[in-house]
Amino acid sequence: MNYLALHFAGQVDLGADRSGALHVIHATGRALRLHLPAGWLSLCVPLAGRLHFQSPEEDWELHPGRMQVWRDTELRVDCRSSGCWLGLTAPLRIWSRHVHALAGRGTDVGIFPRESECPRVLRRLLVHLARSARGTTGAGDSGMLLEAACVALLEQQHDLHARLQRCSGRTLQRRQHTLLRLLRVRQLIETHRDNRPDLVRLARSANYSPWHLIRIYRDVFDETPSEHAARLRLERAWSMVRDTRTPICEIAEALGFESHSSFCRAFKNAYGATTGDVRQRVPLTCAATDFRRWNNCA
Repeated sequence: MNYLALHFAGQVDLGADRSGALHVIHATGRALRLHLPAGWLSLCVPLAGRLHFQSPEEDWELHPGRMQVWRDTELRVDCRSSGCWLGLTAPLRIWSRHVHALAGRGTDVGIFPRESECPRVLRRLLVHLARSARGTTGAGDSGMLLEAACVALLEQQHDLHARLQRCSGRTLQRRQHTLLRLLRVRQLIETHRDNRPDLVRLARSANYSPWHLIRIYRDVFDETPSEHAARLRLERAWSMVRDTRTPICEIAEALGFESHSSFCRAFKNAYGATTGDVRQRVPLTCAATDFRRWNNCA
């Protein structure tokens, strides 16, 4: 296990790394850059400040409280403003050893790429693992901490393991390959949640025909790519209406709706209330920002 520290204006390219080790990353400061090669699996967790990611197909941001698991294609990670973040990265074969060792004790196999909320237990394990890898006295055994972090990560992806069973393919390897393709599409949709997805582009990214992508995506995720994008766009609309005073016409334009009236119709159909109702009945100081808590705040 290798401890990798990044400080102000630090840059590291792991493309030439041949150590075969798992790298524990502790980055603090601004103007930081890390390049991760293809064929690696990486976990990035910002503790303060935002991370900016760039893959061959996309670029997006990650906020504190979230986590990004990435694999297969190369990835560039930037911390442009002052921040602090932790990470784990290694060639996929190194991760596979740890996962297969856990699988021998009844743990589900497979770590899949996606952005999600970071559980507190996993965040704390990463902090302790970084301290242990750095050699801090009393930080704990790095091997046990890494094992615990892998278990926590697998548990956090338990819902994806259930989706795996719904993928087409006679073998586990084929089903995993199918899920990886679909998660690539899902990532594209979620990083462009303010716009309508280009179905042809989404299908091309997964090497499917548009018709086949719609069918298999619905089988696995219970919604089509277009329905997924529309749901995310409306969730974003709720947040912008509820938590800001941005004019409704500007929200409609920012989210790619054809007109102010089409946005208002879609909003009322989704939430049973007009944008004016939401802003009048739910003050900005209300603790609930999730539309699912509307009835509690109204």
